[in-house]
Amino acid sequence: MQGQEIIKRIGLDWPIFQAPMAGVSTPEMAAAVSEAGGLGALGIGAATVDTAREMIQKTRELTQKPFNINVFCHRPAQADPALEAGWLAQMAPLFARFGASPPKSLNEIYTSFCSDSAAQQMLLAEAPAVVSFHFGLPDAEIIQGLKSKGVFLMATATSLNEALVIQAAGVDAVVAQGWEAGGHRGLFDPDAPDAGLKTHDLTAELVAGLSIPVVAAGGMMTGGDIAAALRLGASAAQLGTAFVGCDESQADGGYRQALAAATAGQTQMTAEISGRAARCLKNGFTAWAETQTTTSIPDYPIAYDAGKALNAAAKLAGETGFGAQWAGTGAAQSRAMASGDLMALLVQEMQAALREA
Repeated sequence: MQGQEIIKRIGLDWPIFQAPMAGVSTPEMAAAVSEAGGLGALGIGAATVDTAREMIQKTRELTQKPFNINVFCHRPAQADPALEAGWLAQMAPLFARFGASPPKSLNEIYTSFCSDSAAQQMLLAEAPAVVSFHFGLPDAEIIQGLKSKGVFLMATATSLNEALVIQAAGVDAVVAQGWEAGGHRGLFDPDAPDAGLKTHDLTAELVAGLSIPVVAAGGMMTGGDIAAALRLGASAAQLGTAFVGCDESQADGGYRQALAAATAGQTQMTAEISGRAARCLKNGFTAWAETQTTTSIPDYPIAYDAGKALNAAAKLAGETGFGAQWAGTGAAQSRAMASGDLMALLVQEMQAALREA
């Protein structure tokens, strides 16, 4: 089986990683996946330092096995009050539909890990088994500090160029994020052209072009999908949308219902919700986004402040179709069950597919 090197280094039974999914993953989910022999994960990019520490410690209470902590390494947002005021004015009719008004101003609701010394020191102190970076990389000093604590490091790449930067920085593995993946694109530079490589093509390119392990991510929902990634030379497969509907997920009722009802082709890439391109279930927000002709969206995550305010107003009015319902192209294959049960099923399917190969 492919993936033996990476699973031995981390201490896993199976080359199956749960995507970190900030706002969806929980200590209970991460622990269940890790207990089942995969790599559970927590996304802490949207959490305060104290909350992130509590999440890590809670997960450690639930499992002694390795798990992954993911942080956001986006460039700090550049505030533009005039641009933000114009964006809120465009959104005003949406808020009015739900009997609400837009916020008077917008804030940078998440601090980039790259500039958050408190988060850096917390993670160095906690030293989880695995740390992964999204949207880029922190300074070399932080990378070396984590490595000195024995932390296995991963980072997202959407292209070979990004992957080569990751490899040169001394990171241990690259997550190859294909175009099919749900949630935010991991582009280092959100203003740069996005080649939009599919998971199959990106994984193959990175396997051929790198000397470090590649973890395939994007659109995979079954053990058969995992086996296909391993046959390409991936050392493991990372699945996110497959776990959104699991019992331990923080996804709200509207998100779960939309995912359960999803059909093929019912996801869309949009930047209007948060300020960065992300794949979402088609809903009221993505429908509105399609009507926008402006290219001037406030920086991530300032725009997300408006998106979250709109979702809150809509939910108060009984409408659940304006949330950040991130999902990959395989959403129609979602299976709602306990995370541990899904892991067992994925392993069974993967083994069967590998035997048939």
